[in-house]
Amino acid sequence: MRYKRVLLKLSGEFLTSTGFGIQPGPTKALAEEIAQAHGTGVQLSVVVGAGNLWRGAKQGVGMDRATADYIGMLATIMNSLALQDALESLGVPTRVQTALTISQVAEPYIRRRALRHLEKGRVVIFGGGTGNPFFTTDTTAALRGLEVGAEVVLMAKNKVDGVYSDDPLKNPSAQRYDILSYMDVLNQGLQVMDATAISLCMDKKLPIVVFDIFQPGNLVRIIQGDQVGTLIHG
Repeated sequence: MRYKRVLLKLSGEFLTSTGFGIQPGPTKALAEEIAQAHGTGVQLSVVVGAGNLWRGAKQGVGMDRATADYIGMLATIMNSLALQDALESLGVPTRVQTALTISQVAEPYIRRRALRHLEKGRVVIFGGGTGNPFFTTDTTAALRGLEVGAEVVLMAKNKVDGVYSDDPLKNPSAQRYDILSYMDVLNQGLQVMDATAISLCMDKKLPIVVFDIFQPGNLVRIIQGDQVGTLIHG
């Protein structure tokens, strides 16, 4: 394997086929891809967004921004529990750790405990964002990836096989990139991760791979060292 420990960033929309809520079919399909990757022996941690349940910029209009962000953090925990259930139904041992303390349903985030779970072959899902408002789950992915010593952040997309110069669904002549630098992403305003997350990865030289997770086998191929999607590094 090329990578022994990775952090996978997922969108909440992957858990639904209608754009809202959590549905068994899409959630199971996502879990199957993760289970296949877990079977390679890689140490795998996951951060999942909450766009299928709550978007503060949309549903939180008129609300205090911090309050809207806390609601979003709670929504990521709901998604994390749904994904945990789907993974465990496939026989994949999984733990959810949250930045917000909800001890009845998940462990609090403790870095050393997360590392121990990974070493024992358990998938660890980080819910609750960073635990602070004004930070996205992209930033959570970069932060947790660095904390647990991930060798790469895998940014999963749906039906987009990498980073393009423009929206390929709207502009057929958009250029696809195989390799980019962090500064390329920032200077060109490419919609990969938010600027805080990119800057954090750049500062600590943590590579990012942007790929289509619903192309069967892509996640395993990346872990094994194949060129898939777009690699962003120094």
